[in-house]
Amino acid sequence: MSYQPLAGKTVAFLIANGFEETEMTESQRALLNAGAQVRTISPEPGLVNGWLGKGWGHFFPIDRQIATVLGADYDMLVLPGGERSVAKLALNAHTRRIVSHFLDAGKPIAAIDDGIALLGIAPKLNGRTLAAPEALRPALAEAGANLAEETMMTDGPILTACGLDELDAFVAEMLRLFGEGSAVQNAA
Repeated sequence: MSYQPLAGKTVAFLIANGFEETEMTESQRALLNAGAQVRTISPEPGLVNGWLGKGWGHFFPIDRQIATVLGADYDMLVLPGGERSVAKLALNAHTRRIVSHFLDAGKPIAAIDDGIALLGIAPKLNGRTLAAPEALRPALAEAGANLAEETMMTDGPILTACGLDELDAFVAEMLRLFGEGSAVQNAA
């Protein structure tokens, strides 16, 4: 029997059409292997289409539509990148509500590439240090974030990484962070 440090924990993946498929699937696979229950949340009905390389990727089923979700129902949040996905999610008021809940509650959040921009839609980044791709840095600084020179940063319960080059390290750090967050929540 293998050790599953995230058994009993539910992780929400917030995605829309055009999400970066590799960032989602690699993270999802690692979380499932660690025993977590993984749920996809989206404004899309039924299926959501990933972006893989230079074109559309695979379709993935949605577990819940974003309008019906409460952040309190999830222990951890993952925000994969993908310009199209992030642009659509950023315009959705429910995204702000969910991200705000996680920031207010101090629950673990892992955001990579364009997904980091979703942290900035909730005006709660003052004093937080984030890694971010160059294109996102001005908006995140305006939202109050301190910007790290590193391409990956953990600040309390928030993990940010600049992109696919950091994916393996991002997944490993996400498991560590989520495992620690799980231990803290279990002790409370």
